[in-house]
Amino acid sequence: MFSPRAASALVRGAARGWRGTPRVGGGAAAGQRRALSLHEYQSQAIMREAGVAVPRSVAVKSVEEAREAVATLTANPASSPDVVVKAQVLAGGRGLGSFTNGFKGGVHTCYSAASAVETASKMLGGTLVTKQTGARGRPCNTVMLAERVYLRREMYFAILYDRESQGPVIIASAVGGTSIEDIAAANPDAIVKVPVDLAVGLQDADASRVAAALGFVGDSATACAEQVRRLYDMFLAKDATLLEVNPMAETPTGKVVCLDAKISFDDNASFRQAAIFEQRDTSQEEPREVAADAAGLNYIGLDGNIACMVNGAGLAMATMDIIKLHGGEPANFLDVGGGATEEQVTAAFRILNEDTAVRAILVNIFGGIMRCDVIAQGIINAAQTLDLRVPVIVRLQGNKVEEAKALIAKSGLRIIANDDLDAAARTAVKVAQIVDLAAEAHVGVSFTATSPGAAVAA
Repeated sequence: MFSPRAASALVRGAARGWRGTPRVGGGAAAGQRRALSLHEYQSQAIMREAGVAVPRSVAVKSVEEAREAVATLTANPASSPDVVVKAQVLAGGRGLGSFTNGFKGGVHTCYSAASAVETASKMLGGTLVTKQTGARGRPCNTVMLAERVYLRREMYFAILYDRESQGPVIIASAVGGTSIEDIAAANPDAIVKVPVDLAVGLQDADASRVAAALGFVGDSATACAEQVRRLYDMFLAKDATLLEVNPMAETPTGKVVCLDAKISFDDNASFRQAAIFEQRDTSQEEPREVAADAAGLNYIGLDGNIACMVNGAGLAMATMDIIKLHGGEPANFLDVGGGATEEQVTAAFRILNEDTAVRAILVNIFGGIMRCDVIAQGIINAAQTLDLRVPVIVRLQGNKVEEAKALIAKSGLRIIANDDLDAAARTAVKVAQIVDLAAEAHVGVSFTATSPGAAVAA
């Protein structure tokens, strides 16, 4: 599976990467979280409701539920006695993953009821590590048990939005069951892209073209085109930003079945897709990102050690770039926006302070809509209520900046201040290096700035 960012890059035919490295377990792009991702069993339930053909399956959270699910799935003598057991974590590469308890693989085909229950018991409550989760892995609180579907062949199908065509685009490949990035690298011609005009909708010719690209002919092509229409209608109706089916399969009888599903939904549509957004599983997300979202902040964790708090996405990206220019690595993207309150600023500092990788905090605020004195009061509140363990470097300019400086001076807090962003970034990098060296030597450090106007001390 791939992220919406990777999908967009594939559609554009460009292998663009992000300038930073997202922290494992976090988001996939700087800026506001734009897409809610659901587990496979949740996505399948939505597809089933839309009339899309998916295997019979049951999601379980305990061994007893697994035992009951296996009995249900194998009760019909005409059904396959085999059961597919799949760990439900929001990450790709589950089949090749490993649990921290030593159990190998997040996807298993079991040939007896006892084996299926035992496999589910080894997954439930465990932590699955895949190529997309990093060493920490992600918790497996739910397991999906599904009927085994015998396949004639596997294909790839996806729908996402494309900036170039300014609408949805369907991606189809007769080669499936493996990473779309691998398919694109090995055989780009195997991937067909079909843009859809939102003004006229999906036409019969479009659906037939997709079916042909997937390798269907005759009656099977007609059946596939119908599944494509249902998938497209569901994509629009549910405000999805990405729908990925890998694999879409053809059975020996010519039936089209969607075996694995990933759906992401536009956060801006949460007000009209309440039932979907209630299914959000925050255990699969970076805790600091969950806290930031609850506070109305835009936060993405990165792998650096210099935390940033900035107002405005563009200024945040520029701040991250200038940190890297001076040899440092940003620990996050954090945009407090133009209307942040003192409470939100305090929440932002709490999030940054809880990141044990952070060695310094750089605050860069250009006061326009956002008033500098509000930021300053939030910093003061945070310092008074939190045990700030790292130095804070502050650069404030713009609306109410003099009032902000007066508040900081009156507070008596030790803050390294600088009106010049370049100099502030250099200081943040140097301070982080000092703290890192001290940590390696198991030595505690404290800071008192000595240059005129560089700090305000009690």
